[in-house]
Amino acid sequence: MNYFCKVLIKKCFFKTCFCIIWMMKGYNGILLAVFVAMVMLGWGCEGLWESVNRWMTGCSGRLTPHQQSRPQLRGKFPINSCRSKTLKKKSIQLLLFKCFLQVACTNWKRTLIALNHDEPYPDPMSFKSNLVHRFDRFKLLTQFPMPERKHYTKFLFVRDPFVRLISAYRDKMQKYDQYFYDGYVRVILQRFTNQRNLTVNYNVARKKGLRPSFYNFIQYIVDPRTQTYAFEPHWSQMYRLCHPCLIEYDFVGHQESLQEDAQELLKMVKLENDIKFPPSSENMTSPDSVMDWFQSVPLQDRRKLYKIYEEDFQLFGYRRPTELLDD
Repeated sequence: MNYFCKVLIKKCFFKTCFCIIWMMKGYNGILLAVFVAMVMLGWGCEGLWESVNRWMTGCSGRLTPHQQSRPQLRGKFPINSCRSKTLKKKSIQLLLFKCFLQVACTNWKRTLIALNHDEPYPDPMSFKSNLVHRFDRFKLLTQFPMPERKHYTKFLFVRDPFVRLISAYRDKMQKYDQYFYDGYVRVILQRFTNQRNLTVNYNVARKKGLRPSFYNFIQYIVDPRTQTYAFEPHWSQMYRLCHPCLIEYDFVGHQESLQEDAQELLKMVKLENDIKFPPSSENMTSPDSVMDWFQSVPLQDRRKLYKIYEEDFQLFGYRRPTELLDD
């Protein structure tokens, strides 16, 4: 088992034992905690540790672009699928895509929807962005029969965690709708700018120019009160969304080389001559702008933020941004 997954398991192990002792209090709690420790460490149940090893294998400290396929998948999460009619193979070939919000999610959904049409495939850009996110267009992984899953080509695209946060801020804090205004923008403004009696209508708020600063957004993320709840998916840690220790992806692409990686993936499934992946947005957040965005964020908060997203940096091959974190 790799180091990264061992760390995650150890965190869960110690938290579990502590919670047992705290909840039961006294001698009985200690005995139960010792028993759980024996089981998890393999003393009382050798097969358990081996099982953990088996479904954790393949999750290395850094994922490679191409990986061996795994027939057994675990977890329940939204997944997009398309049946490719152009493949010469007799067996059904499926593309499975774990959608990371703020990582070209819209264009990948457009592409998969286009592949569901008859040939010649329509231009993916012909599908409006506000329609492709309708959840009823796609299935959950658990809706596919287990024997059929071995035919999947499983892929995901990742992005520099700090750049992804900037993109989330621009998209959801500056151009918010009613959902993000009610659940996040108003909370951040009240908590970190001491604004009270805010309007309940997001259109009125936008006309007044009400929006949190980027630093306010970072303050919200590193606030211990925020971390008691699951993060909103647009800025949640990527490893929590894609379960890389449970699912061995066949292809891992990066936003920083999106066009090249998308073409390579389409070539991998023999679709490179049948459909073209949409071009990247000209307004896309650039990795070169990170330093400018973080100038307003104190060093202490930058370091707290890195600790929250450290697993994403390490697992997906992004370097530690020393220029932001070191004195």
